[in-house]
Amino acid sequence: MLKAVSSTVRLRILNLLFEKGSLSYTELMSTLKMNPSRDAGRFAYHLKFLLKTDLIEPDVKTKKYRLTELGKMIVGVTEEIEKKAFKPKRMLVRTSRFALEEFDRSKIADSLIKEANMPADLAQKVARETERRLLKSKTRYLTAPLVREVVNAILIEKDLEEYRHKLTRLGLPVHDVTAILTVKGKALGEKVNICEKAGKAVLEEYTLLNMLPRDIADAHLSGSIHLNNISHWILKPSEIVHDLRFFFQKGLNLEKTNSVKHSYPPPKNLESALSTAFSVLLCSAEEVSGEQTLDYFNVFLAPFARGVKCSEVKEALSLFVSNLNRHVNTVSLGLELAIPGFIAEKQAFGRFGRTVGNYGDFLEESQLIASMLLEVLREESAHKPLLNPRPVVKMRPETLRDEKAKTLLSQTHLLAAERGMPYFADCSGKTQYGVFSASGCRLAADFRGDWEIDTLRTGCAGNVTINLPRVAYEAEKDEAKFFEILTERIEMAARALEIKYRALKQRGIDLLPFLMQDVDGDRYFRLENTSRLICLVGLNEAVEAFHGKSIYETGQALEFAGKITRYVLDFTRKVGKRRGKRLLPAILPNFGASMRLARLDIERFGVAKVRFLGTREKPFYSTVSRLTLQNGEIPLERLKVEQKLQEPHVGGRLTVIELGEIERLPDELVSLTQRIIDKHGLEFFTYNRNLTYCVNCKRSWFGSLHKCPSCGTTSTLTSFSRIEQSNIV
Repeated sequence: MLKAVSSTVRLRILNLLFEKGSLSYTELMSTLKMNPSRDAGRFAYHLKFLLKTDLIEPDVKTKKYRLTELGKMIVGVTEEIEKKAFKPKRMLVRTSRFALEEFDRSKIADSLIKEANMPADLAQKVARETERRLLKSKTRYLTAPLVREVVNAILIEKDLEEYRHKLTRLGLPVHDVTAILTVKGKALGEKVNICEKAGKAVLEEYTLLNMLPRDIADAHLSGSIHLNNISHWILKPSEIVHDLRFFFQKGLNLEKTNSVKHSYPPPKNLESALSTAFSVLLCSAEEVSGEQTLDYFNVFLAPFARGVKCSEVKEALSLFVSNLNRHVNTVSLGLELAIPGFIAEKQAFGRFGRTVGNYGDFLEESQLIASMLLEVLREESAHKPLLNPRPVVKMRPETLRDEKAKTLLSQTHLLAAERGMPYFADCSGKTQYGVFSASGCRLAADFRGDWEIDTLRTGCAGNVTINLPRVAYEAEKDEAKFFEILTERIEMAARALEIKYRALKQRGIDLLPFLMQDVDGDRYFRLENTSRLICLVGLNEAVEAFHGKSIYETGQALEFAGKITRYVLDFTRKVGKRRGKRLLPAILPNFGASMRLARLDIERFGVAKVRFLGTREKPFYSTVSRLTLQNGEIPLERLKVEQKLQEPHVGGRLTVIELGEIERLPDELVSLTQRIIDKHGLEFFTYNRNLTYCVNCKRSWFGSLHKCPSCGTTSTLTSFSRIEQSNIV
């Protein structure tokens, strides 16, 4: 028996049969890399020797050779001898539990069985091979990631890719972590949260590897589509529209979400009402990845302002704005300059959650809050641009019939002329119940047919961006092929959004305790009513790549753009109706996604072929419509294009009107706003000011400057641009 295992060839035959199971004569020779004509005699001699010593036996049915029980025992003995020969006194492993443990191959087998769902006998063989390689390598320093890398390499060699995929370790390379630690800050002076950034990277890998089908993950990585906020894809909805009445009536019951926290009764005055609103935003910020909207903000607060002095209202709002700007990111405040009829008839909740009449009884208080808020925003942004919160002003027919509302309108446009801060939403006619967030997202009363259920306590579950220029490049000016590829991408986006919805539905109670809190059998956040947005990026660049002309240059190009948007609308409606979901097309500001997709297209197709905006070093695709004032007016042909293209984007579309560096009068902008809404039907737009701020002088100027006009320095300047601020990655 000792003589049988003294030959390297015979020992290899035994090991092969142990690892791979039964093998035929030919398979054994092939694996051993023996030549059938040259080595047949030598191989037959070794095979007979093993048969003679009863270490292997033939299988009559399969005509293959297999190990006997004695043969398995011999393999085990030789393995122990090998371990003793190569193993140092102690082979220690630094484990993921931050402990040093002696190497034990059984733990590898256990991991393979538990993590990869591998059969036990196969797991033992892989573990044995891993140990053999580590012993022979004589590695002095072992870590859990290193052991896992060796295991994965063996799985690839043995064509066990499905197990390797499940066993992949999530994390960042040392170089990437070092890079994060050395980054001093991001654009606009925002500090880098190192732990959050590292955690997002792990969750992104997990989502791509384990939650998404391979085709969707590959499409995201290659740049055909972009899954926005992918690190939060299975954890958080993208946006929420709050209903402050819920908390003004019931208070904050935080004990249900965390037994350690205190609960608070309904607010007793304006200060505590604003504190409640701030707490709602602060709690929700941990469970929402993007924008939070407080719609009808001044209307729902109005009962708490009755009998309160103007100065006290302003002081309370100033503290509220200051807290939001410091502690909560991306908040939209929906302002009503006059109380709409469908709100006026609703019962109003005031101090201690009591009913105090209807909201129509509090017009004066509502307008006071709006006026004071606009004053606070103007004062806070007088020296340095204020990025948060962002006011969304609702334009209704009632606005132009009320004298106080006209004064408020002038106030909002003064803020727009100086800082380009407010957003304007047309809420007349069919859009009267619409809710808009500053991100461009729009919710209408078109799902369940009830404006409260469709627009409040719901939001946007998630959004996927489709790279339209990539579709155009791949179609190579074949229109049928263009729409075939586009259909495939839309279906892929819809599947990704369905996966996100299911994950939120399944884990919502555990992961979103505040949003999914149960009060009298009712969940606060209506997840089932959320929209799922399929966003288009680079519409103009795609049309230009396809036809050689911009949508603003020829009717043919504009017609093709309209055909694309109508096709997406029709397709999403069919899919949404079939699945009973709110699947909507949109074009939302997303500078991060547009830049990433443009860069990937340049890498793939070359800079000469790709149509893009920006520079070669910083390219991006269009995600907002930008219009420039010429002699105080917007060119009529441009407005006609916007009007035609905005209709199909029922999920939201933002138009940015550039004011340039020229000073504008509020009345001039008021007249322009009225014309835009009355004659051209733009639903959602904003006036933009590019501003430059100097840290030394504590002042800001119109335009993007490279040198401070006051102190002359260049290193203390920060540029603020609406386009780059809209960065939802």
